[in-house]
Amino acid sequence: MELQHLRYVVAVADTGSFTRAAERCHVTQSALSHQVAALERELGVRLFARTSRSVRATEAGEAFLRPARLAVRAADQAREDAAAASGKVVGTLRLGVIPTVSAVDVPALLVAYRAAHPAARVELREGNSDALVATIRQGDLDAAFLGLREGVEPEGVASRALSREPLVAVVPRGHELGRAREVQLSDLADTAFADFPAGTSGRAQSDAAFLAARVRRDVAFESDTAASLIGLVAAGLAVTLLAPGVVRGSREAVDTVPLRDGPVRVEHLAWDAAAPRSAARAFLDIVAAAS
Repeated sequence: MELQHLRYVVAVADTGSFTRAAERCHVTQSALSHQVAALERELGVRLFARTSRSVRATEAGEAFLRPARLAVRAADQAREDAAAASGKVVGTLRLGVIPTVSAVDVPALLVAYRAAHPAARVELREGNSDALVATIRQGDLDAAFLGLREGVEPEGVASRALSREPLVAVVPRGHELGRAREVQLSDLADTAFADFPAGTSGRAQSDAAFLAARVRRDVAFESDTAASLIGLVAAGLAVTLLAPGVVRGSREAVDTVPLRDGPVRVEHLAWDAAAPRSAARAFLDIVAAAS
C-alpha cells in the first residue's frame, strides 16, 4: 500500500466518480481504476460499490477512508511544514466562499496570493455560511468568507469581521416603494417575499428582523442564490432583503430602498483556530494587508 493509493481512494470518495477523481489527481481514469482495484485486492475487500450511474463507498470503504484521510492530511502537512521552514508556501489553500461575498474582492486577493506564493494552489468551494463553518471544523477547509447577522459569531473557529452592512429592500423597477427615501419592515408586510431557504444563516438575518419588528410576511419563493432572488424580484414576483453590495453588481431591473429597522449583515473571514496550515496563514496575511 502506498500513499498515492490513499490519495486515489480519497479522491474517488470526495468526487463520487472515477473520472473526476482522475482529473483531480492528474492521471488517466484507467490508471486510477487499476490502482484502486489493486489496493482492493491487497486488502481483500471492496472499497467502492460501482454502478453505471454512481460510485459510493462500501462499509469497508467508509472504515478505510477515515484513517486514509488522516494519513493523506498528515503527509501533506509534513511536506508543507518542511517547505515553510525554508520560507516557501506549498500545498493547496482550501477556501470557502459564500456567493454573496462583497466585503472583499476575492479574485484580487487570489491574484496577490499567487503572486506571493506561486508554488501554492487554490481550491475554491461555494456554500452557505453554516456549511462552510462546519467544513472548517471538520478540517476539510482552511478558511472561508461568511455572512452572518449582527450579533452572531462563527462557532468553533477563529474569525475576524471584515464589514458591517445594513440590508436594503430590493423591489422591482417602477415599484411604488422604490420611490421612497426609506421604508420600514411593516411597509413590506403585504408583499410576497423571496428569500434564502429556511434554516440557513442567510435566511436568519431577515427572519430575526421581522420577528423583532413583530411583522408577519409571506415567503413565497426560496432560492440558494442571490442572483435567483434578484431575478424573481425583477420579474415582479416578490421583494427581498439583501446587502447593497450584492445587488450593486446585478444588471436586473430592480431598485433598492434603505430600511429603517432592517437587519445588519456582518461578513467574516473564518479559519481553523487550532492548527492553521501554512497555506492558510499566508492567505490570512494577504487579507490583512489588503484590509
